[in-house]
Amino acid sequence: MASESSEFDVIVIGGGPVGENAAQYAIAGSDRTAVIVEHELLGGECSYWACMPSKALLRPSEVLDTARNMPGVKELVGDQPLDADAVLARRESFTHGLDDSSQVAWAESAGISVIRGHGRITGERTVEVDGRTLSARHAVVLATGTTASVPNTPGLRDALPWISRDATNIHETPGHIAVIGGGVVATEAATWLLSLGAKVTMIVRGSSLLAGSEPFAGELVAEALKGRGAEIMLDASLESVSRENPVDTGIGRIHGGTIRLVVDGSEIVADEVLVAAGRTPASSDLGLSSLGLEDGRYIDVDDHLTVPGHDWLYAVGDVNGRAPLTHMGKYQGRVAGDVIAAKADGKPLNSKRFRASADHGQIPQVVFTPVEVASVGPTEAKAREEGIDVEIVAQDIAVAGSSLQQDDYSGRAQLVIDRATDTIVGATFVGPGVAELVHAATVAVVGKVSLDDLWHAVPSYPTVSEIWLRLLESRR
Repeated sequence: MASESSEFDVIVIGGGPVGENAAQYAIAGSDRTAVIVEHELLGGECSYWACMPSKALLRPSEVLDTARNMPGVKELVGDQPLDADAVLARRESFTHGLDDSSQVAWAESAGISVIRGHGRITGERTVEVDGRTLSARHAVVLATGTTASVPNTPGLRDALPWISRDATNIHETPGHIAVIGGGVVATEAATWLLSLGAKVTMIVRGSSLLAGSEPFAGELVAEALKGRGAEIMLDASLESVSRENPVDTGIGRIHGGTIRLVVDGSEIVADEVLVAAGRTPASSDLGLSSLGLEDGRYIDVDDHLTVPGHDWLYAVGDVNGRAPLTHMGKYQGRVAGDVIAAKADGKPLNSKRFRASADHGQIPQVVFTPVEVASVGPTEAKAREEGIDVEIVAQDIAVAGSSLQQDDYSGRAQLVIDRATDTIVGATFVGPGVAELVHAATVAVVGKVSLDDLWHAVPSYPTVSEIWLRLLESRR
């Protein structure tokens, strides 16, 4: 829906779920107007190149793994591989073949206008979109996210490597793929690439996978990936990359001939290379310098998500660097939208709902590898760095619910407890199907629920959540 108007109450640059939330909350239940300016697809990275397609690719291998560990079912499945064509077709059903018409229809139904093009701030409450000037009565919201980083390793960029968008929109499965990185994108991509039949070699600069998680999480993920055939090279130095006949064949297709990677003096030969080595804020061409701000950096904001010194300007989601996760960005979008609406209505901002507090040590996250890693709050090491006097309670996940879920279930759980308040500040669960455990931990962390009170939060039997009881029992 391309609006003819050039004046709106709220202008949002960036049409991912974060920007959508900000726009929706800012105008809900009012006669205010909002426009989203988007230069690619409405729905953004999450809908088409990240969360949705990646989880669509991961779920079939999870189901197959569960079946192979379930008597009465494993005999039917045997050693049959996934039907790759069917898996990719299901992925396409979620990304709609990179067609955002359904997202545009949603915006129309919510009363949000959509303008295609590149938005750039040119002054206070003023945005230029490909030569057209828009003005905002109340607020401009920046929700442009991040882009994949490609290190300046000799020959790497010239080799036209895959980035996360290629991996999630895979159309051709390489026989052998080298994955550069050991974080969330790298481990999740390795998981579905293995399930589609690729040989995977992971080249990790650090000494473990998932370096920001508890050490046992990275160890269990590495063990699971190796069990599925991955080769993992830790403390590895990528020295150079070369490729025969590199050619841009399109997203998710093999970009040319054989690749040679020199790692610690030894050569690795592969069909493709995936770079999963971090993200860069998409703020280099937003016109921030016109406001005395620095282009190309994460944008500092306060807890109202307002850019200091510019009470009409907001930055939400990955572009502010506070919590680079879709659900946290959407949370920030809701907070910012509520703040904009309250200010427009002349209401005070003294309610908790108008401050983004969850970004401060209360961030939940799930990594979807052969064993899920679900966590909230700081790790033990981070909590100690912050000066918290911590107690650690840890247990293998071995309860009735886990044994019923599948044979050979293996997992571990750990709580980081603040001795001074006897409350949980952090929690990590690793194992099949633990993603649904983390919200209970998040509520406990955010609500500062005492361990004494948790004794009376009785887990249902027989579920994996019974691990909560085992953890409490271990510190009686």
